[in-house]
Amino acid sequence: MDAEEHILVIRLSAMGDVAMTVPVLRAFRQQYPKVKLTVVSHPFFEPLFQTIPGINFYGVDLKDRHKGAKGMVKLYADLRKLKIDAVADLHNVIRSKFIRTIFNISGKRVEHTDKGREEKKALTRPENKEFKQLKSMFQRHADTFEKLGYPIDISKVDFPKKNPLTEAILELTNGEKTTNWIGIAPYAQYETKIYPKDLMEQVIAGIANDADNTIFLFGARSEKDKLEELQQSFSNVKIVAGSINFKEEVTLMSYLDVLLSMDSGNAHIAAMMGTKVVTLWGATHPYAGFTPFQQPLEHALISDRKKYPQLPTSVYGNKEVPGYENAMRTIDPHDVVSKIKKILDAQKIPNYTSS
Repeated sequence: MDAEEHILVIRLSAMGDVAMTVPVLRAFRQQYPKVKLTVVSHPFFEPLFQTIPGINFYGVDLKDRHKGAKGMVKLYADLRKLKIDAVADLHNVIRSKFIRTIFNISGKRVEHTDKGREEKKALTRPENKEFKQLKSMFQRHADTFEKLGYPIDISKVDFPKKNPLTEAILELTNGEKTTNWIGIAPYAQYETKIYPKDLMEQVIAGIANDADNTIFLFGARSEKDKLEELQQSFSNVKIVAGSINFKEEVTLMSYLDVLLSMDSGNAHIAAMMGTKVVTLWGATHPYAGFTPFQQPLEHALISDRKKYPQLPTSVYGNKEVPGYENAMRTIDPHDVVSKIKKILDAQKIPNYTSS
């Protein structure tokens, strides 16, 4: 391959889906440092890719310049100026198909990620379910690059160095790290993936009762009121939402000893920074291939399939099945606390500083 080849990488969609491309691209950069990569994604997600040295980012403007069919033509015209040699479509939807097709017609090599839709349908259907571990999305993306001529070993990835703690982060944390820093991201896009509030309150209390622990609650700004309810009266429980910007949230996650998350984007952001992640699974299941990067299956606490045999009922949690509303109640909060404490006990607290 030409050492100066320039590959365009397309991945829009939700935060978690975008974050799952980051470890793959990091492995690519480390294994092919002379190949140029330009990522096309939403501008808000640029901080995720700023953790990868030597990567270029192009923020797509889907609300104005790149809106609709005419906007896609403009997007191709804009990207063509970058002198692209090949396209890795990690999204594989109408927009990205349009862009890669035009590049292909112009003589460029293009490949796309096979999302394994038929396998996932078999995993999530209510009857005759094929309950087995599917290929991870990380490996599926790596396969896309292999088809372009760049095989990637995603088991060999050096995680990013921690950025200094900013003044805003230090104000939130009350200074440098002297306790266990535990993140909790209690919400997800769909209700079927959210741990019941009363049980999450028990988890928070079980961790916050130890003065050696400081808990940070992550979520969207719109969820701040709900996070304040979960905060209860604990002085060592801090609300991240609305306190720091997104880039600073990514930095803070890299300093956590462990993050507790639903099957959601925050789990993937923490994992891409090398942080230990415990996940709780309701309507979805790790077998679909969305376990956070390099996290062992024992870090995933799953709803009881003996009581709810149709689980998983969907890949993304967007399908509600009558009678399955309480599936996540089969995950005992004491088990969640024990899992977190076990991870903490296995780690020594490094003397992290921002200097």
